[in-house]
Amino acid sequence: MADDPRHPFLHGLSKHRGSPPTVIVIFGASGDLTARKLIPAIYNLAHDGLLPADFYLIGFGRKPIPDEEFQRIAADAIKEFSRREMSPDVWARLAPRTLYVSGGYDEPEAYAKLSQRINGLEKDIGQPLQSLFYISTPPTVFAPIIQNLGGSGLASRHLRQPQQSKVIIEKPFGRDLASAQALNQELTTVFAEEQVFRIDHYLGKETVQDLLVQRFANSIFEPLWNRNYIDHVQITVAEEVGVGSRAGYYEQSGCLRDMIQNHTMQLLALTAMEPPVSFDPQSLRDEKVKLLKAIQPVRLDGDHPDVARAQYAAGMVAGKAVPGYLTEKDIAPQSATESYAAIRLSINNWRWQGVPFYLRSGKRLARRVSEIAIRFKRAPGNLFAELNTAPNTLAFQIQPDEGLSLILNAKVPGLETRTQPVKMNFRYATTFGSNTPEAYERLVLDAMIGDGTLFIRGDETERSWQLITPILEHWAAQGRTGMDSYVAGSWGPASADALLAANGHAWREP
Repeated sequence: MADDPRHPFLHGLSKHRGSPPTVIVIFGASGDLTARKLIPAIYNLAHDGLLPADFYLIGFGRKPIPDEEFQRIAADAIKEFSRREMSPDVWARLAPRTLYVSGGYDEPEAYAKLSQRINGLEKDIGQPLQSLFYISTPPTVFAPIIQNLGGSGLASRHLRQPQQSKVIIEKPFGRDLASAQALNQELTTVFAEEQVFRIDHYLGKETVQDLLVQRFANSIFEPLWNRNYIDHVQITVAEEVGVGSRAGYYEQSGCLRDMIQNHTMQLLALTAMEPPVSFDPQSLRDEKVKLLKAIQPVRLDGDHPDVARAQYAAGMVAGKAVPGYLTEKDIAPQSATESYAAIRLSINNWRWQGVPFYLRSGKRLARRVSEIAIRFKRAPGNLFAELNTAPNTLAFQIQPDEGLSLILNAKVPGLETRTQPVKMNFRYATTFGSNTPEAYERLVLDAMIGDGTLFIRGDETERSWQLITPILEHWAAQGRTGMDSYVAGSWGPASADALLAANGHAWREP
């Protein structure tokens, strides 16, 4: 059947995770995310036989581009960014189904033209198409796109049928609680919640999904996953790069909005949530929301605040001298935008009472790494307390080398009793091969089949912003007062170290 021209992609596992006939419409088709992630993801799904038999991709943007030119742009993106080399056979089947519609995001006639194009495709194949609208644009045009999808009838195509329309929306989901609530209101006026897929690509990473497997499929971990055995938890999302060409965006965002409110809070929710009754989307997301609601408001003032912020100063990264944040191009000399943020959180529930959770993220740190580190309590009455022992630590590394490690204490061979911490490592690339699917492949596929498990529900975004907005407002009122600094290439400022030192803890070096 794979060679049947009516079924160009149907082979492999597609019969197990089948999507109805689908057209994906990408708003922001000329953007960097589309080239680097979305088009390669769609290509690799085609390569693996995971696209439906009747599949189309339509790019939508302001610039008029013929279909053939968009196909060439897509081919170049696949050649440069795909995890696989381009297969001429796969691309020959996908290319004619890669189309383009031009128009302004706020022009109703452009959506009428898009609707006509989709209707024409349905007429050609003789059956309805699911329309999956991917909004990959700056947030300033979220509202007109959503409104026009509603006004044109595109949002309500084949409603309550397997082919009903869906929308994927990229972060940021607002800038604070009020704007997140307004965006959710905009979305749910046009789409039902089950049609909305708020995407955070971290949730598509293998190690993030493996976190759930480790927690709930291994009996050696689940009994220990509580205040009785865990001392504290550290979540790190570190970048080597500076603001680069994104200064305009970053000055309006900052680290807390850009990384903590979304990626890092999602990692926290999956780490600390209660076991869901099943892995259906509703149950999993219910538990995440319950966890977020149990997080206590942070202390912003006093001798031991729960937050720290800083900007990087000039330093060395990967052996090269780099400038400080305030001397980067297009950064205001008196900018109060943080390039680093750290928070100490407390969760007021039975499982986690008294266990601090430390979150940190920043630019120009020692190396690029994202990890969740579970630090266990030391054994009571330790017989080897005077020897070289370390607390057991289970670390999930999300990037760059996906996997996990467990730090244990072992006896050093010899006639004397000496101990040494040892690390047991599991790496996805070593065990399963290096050609692991990209996060966007999993997430685009899940959206096509209507599985919202790895997407963020509206009440999740609002609860996360409810926790973060008071910090943003406090920092905005302070201006540069309280802004710390750290040398580029280090692991962050002294004020972040103090968050842990207050509880007798210290940041681990990932």
